[in-house]
Amino acid sequence: MRGVARDTGMVTSEYAMGIIATVAFAGLLFKVVTSGPVKAALQAVVERALDVQF
Repeated sequence: MRGVARDTGMVTSEYAMGIIATVAFAGLLFKVVTSGPVKAALQAVVERALDVQF
């Protein structure tokens, strides 16, 4: 179609907002994973996996 503008990608401001949102989510995920209860649960899972007899 001639004369119709297509939206083919993000502009710089959209990339910036996407990066900011991604970094914020990563920070939140890091805080959750390194919190006491979650860290203990993950450690228990790893220890249980390492103690499996083959």
